[in-house]
Amino acid sequence: MPFNRRSLVPFRFLTSLIAILLLNISISDNIYSSVATVKARHNVWNVPGLSPQVFELALRAADTAQAQQVTGSNILGIIDYSLPSTARRFWVLDLETRRVLFHEFVAHGRGSGDTYATSFSNKAQSYKSSLGLFITESTYRGKHDLSLRLHGLEPGINDNARSRAIVIHGAWYVDEGMISKQGRMGRSLGCPSVKESVARPLIDTLKDGNLIFAYYPDDHWLSTSKFLNR
Repeated sequence: MPFNRRSLVPFRFLTSLIAILLLNISISDNIYSSVATVKARHNVWNVPGLSPQVFELALRAADTAQAQQVTGSNILGIIDYSLPSTARRFWVLDLETRRVLFHEFVAHGRGSGDTYATSFSNKAQSYKSSLGLFITESTYRGKHDLSLRLHGLEPGINDNARSRAIVIHGAWYVDEGMISKQGRMGRSLGCPSVKESVARPLIDTLKDGNLIFAYYPDDHWLSTSKFLNR
């Protein structure tokens, strides 16, 4: 039978089609595998008071950061700004041992809202809290005593944290007594400030390269974050 070059065309098309299908299957498997990994980690560990959806997002962001070698730490801080300031909405977790190390009150910026934080910013002088994934840096002593520097990892969302002096520190206005007096927690100038009595041990646990995930159901951030959409 004589060689016919035209007979190769359907064969080449078929092999290309198979290759594309296999690639799509591989990509889908990777996506579902990563989501399944996140869900598996959550399913075996129920964190009191923490929304499963928020926890899953925080784990996904942490997994992505570790895959990108941003950090190798298993300590993760989660702040859920969708909760009121009257609730304990700051968790510090050990992902390896599946322990809750801290579950605390945390203030939001006075520009973000009153009892509820509803507005967030990356701009200086906005006095608003910022969302997204942060990595902790070193500590220093300032007007609020021991404080922890934060480096924002998300461009346009929180990457001005360092220049805005967004840090974790203790504050007198983060106290249950403030809730009794005014019906809400005191507010900061944008920092996630905590109770003075817990500031030192919490900061010592989180310092030097650990992750903090600050959540709010903001559509723009959720749809564009490089740590949530990979």
